[in-house]
Amino acid sequence: MPAHPTPFDFRQAVRSGQFRGPTAGHCGDYAQANLAILPAAHAGDFLRFCQANPKPCPLLGVGEPGQWHVPELGREVDIRNDVPAYNVYRDGKLAEETDSLAELWQNDFVVFAIGCSFSFEQMLAQEGIPLRHVEEGRNVPMYRTRVANRRAGVFGGQLVVSMRPMRGADAIRAVQITSRFPAVHGAPIHIGDPAELGIEDLSRPEFGDAVTVKPGELPVFWACGVTPQTAIMAARLPLAIAHKPGHMLVTDIRNASLAVF
Repeated sequence: MPAHPTPFDFRQAVRSGQFRGPTAGHCGDYAQANLAILPAAHAGDFLRFCQANPKPCPLLGVGEPGQWHVPELGREVDIRNDVPAYNVYRDGKLAEETDSLAELWQNDFVVFAIGCSFSFEQMLAQEGIPLRHVEEGRNVPMYRTRVANRRAGVFGGQLVVSMRPMRGADAIRAVQITSRFPAVHGAPIHIGDPAELGIEDLSRPEFGDAVTVKPGELPVFWACGVTPQTAIMAARLPLAIAHKPGHMLVTDIRNASLAVF
């Protein structure tokens, strides 16, 4: 892979098996996407679910049934092979992880690409705001909350949040920056006491890795694109697929193009 890969280069490295890790910090000027892949029979309900829960589920693109390239996401995207790792759910339970969907693909699958907080991290880094999971070489910590999602058809579940510890001044600046990017989760939903979200222990995230929270820092929580996976599990679909948390699709969409003023 080149020293400064384009999103196309990066996807090719993933497709060929050269890259299999979390995607935070890669191709930072370009939007990354969470994925939910469902049979067409459930796509209408899931679309309404995303529309009802725009903070955790901001849509970047939706494919046609059986379409695995989704042109608006990037040049020659192959949803079946361009994500470092996928979660496969059967009857509401995580059945397996895989690095390719070639053997699992169905002609009725509909792809939903959902904005990811990794996209705004480049803007935070440019402002000098430290990102602990990047510093420590870990996946961002993600937590299931007790906050219920707005239900649509069979989809409900609980909100999932990602957390980044920050000093107070950095947290204020992070709110200002990320509020301009609703397509990648926008401003934080909570700052401070995790118990108010129903999170008992920051050292035990349900997804991703724990990171150090230093004295004087505040935990800052953003709505997270893993939320659809809790909805998929709660719906107990016979088969559904998502990205492995932290392992995203890198798109050709420039983060700057997602800003609102």
